[in-house]
Amino acid sequence: MIGLTSDNTLKKLIIVGDRVLIRPKKDSEKTDSGIFLPPGVREKEKIQSGYIVKAGPGYPIPMPTEEDEAWKSDEEQIKYVPLQAKEADLAIFLQKSAFEVIYEGEKFLIVPQSSILMLEREEDLL
Repeated sequence: MIGLTSDNTLKKLIIVGDRVLIRPKKDSEKTDSGIFLPPGVREKEKIQSGYIVKAGPGYPIPMPTEEDEAWKSDEEQIKYVPLQAKEADLAIFLQKSAFEVIYEGEKFLIVPQSSILMLEREEDLL
């Protein structure tokens, strides 16, 4: 049996649907003018940022029902429209739609893709 480490503990999590799991970015503790902000003020910002740790499969596509054809198998293959957000992207998102989750002592946010305003990806886009 393989032991769980900090690198692979998140691998056993499954994110459902169009949601992403975000590790919040550590913001500066003071403003540009030098005023120190308590953590409660920084967490109540309308827009926050963080790195996507895991992403769900996407938006499920409903399957057409064709019950009159007996030769078709009964297996239901669910198909998804994939998400634009991918793991390791920096996401700028609306805080009001985020749900805070504490997992293995670390704070994460679960955010629907519709609340993500912008993504920054570290790959060549050309």
